[in-house]
Amino acid sequence: MFLDIPNFGEIKRAHQKIDKFIFKTPVLTSHSIDDIVGANVFLKCENFQKVGAFKMRGATNVIMSYLPEKRTNGFATHSSGNHAQAVALAAKLAGTKAYIVMPENASEVKKNAVIEYGAEVTYCESNEEAREAACQEMLEKTNAIFVPPFNDSRIIAGQATAAKELIEEQPNLDYIVTPVGGGGLAAGTALAAHYVSPTTQVILGEPVNVNDTYKSFKSGKLTPVGKKTSIADGLLVSVGELNFQIIKEHVTDVVTVKEEEIVSAMRLIWERMKIIIEPSSAVAIATIIKERDRLAGKNVGVIITGGNVDLTALPF
Repeated sequence: MFLDIPNFGEIKRAHQKIDKFIFKTPVLTSHSIDDIVGANVFLKCENFQKVGAFKMRGATNVIMSYLPEKRTNGFATHSSGNHAQAVALAAKLAGTKAYIVMPENASEVKKNAVIEYGAEVTYCESNEEAREAACQEMLEKTNAIFVPPFNDSRIIAGQATAAKELIEEQPNLDYIVTPVGGGGLAAGTALAAHYVSPTTQVILGEPVNVNDTYKSFKSGKLTPVGKKTSIADGLLVSVGELNFQIIKEHVTDVVTVKEEEIVSAMRLIWERMKIIIEPSSAVAIATIIKERDRLAGKNVGVIITGGNVDLTALPF
């Protein structure tokens, strides 16, 4: 594990390293969303990223950090979906194999995508302990290199490039809002804002059903939660230690939203902007709607984290 807080030089180097393997995603606006929130909202659309999610940034940064001769045994990870897809595709681009452990209840669209990218997939029970145990077994069997989902400075530096791009395109942001699960994007966003635009405040959105980051932030110490269920399937993990260290230092607030607020926000973006976002992304939209009094009249960046949705199981 790489557990030092990334400096700005490391974020810039990560951006240079991954540049030819990722898309520079668009920043979109909507008068309708602006009117609802009462703010100028700028959506950084990582749902248009390769694999349909920001996770491509961090996974690519880790995998491309290894020289070709070090990649021969491949890479392995555990993930409910988007990180799994990112490791599978980044490994393929690096000319090597990916071994992925996924919970058996992962979205079918995400399972299928991982397989299509050429990864070898193992399924396990849908809890963190089972995922980690199955991945450890896979690592011992294959001698592959582990690609952490979030609690790693290289992952954080890679994810930080999304906010870096957003700030470079919209330099006068008062706030940036992202969802938080394991905290790779949340920590990376907080660092990017701290280094590039220190007056920009970062707010994190989290499902009230999976509120470990909220509890940790309010208490000042890591507070894991028990069994978690939420429509926001990409956020069903506890925040990482390094990630929380950064969040505690550089994030302004953590806001929780209800399941019905997430579904409503997801539907709103589909209907008003005609773009597909997944429930985890909708957490950030639900957050800016809930916090509209605080955000009124401000310039607000939102990172739309992904668009991988099982169209046979829509919540509306």
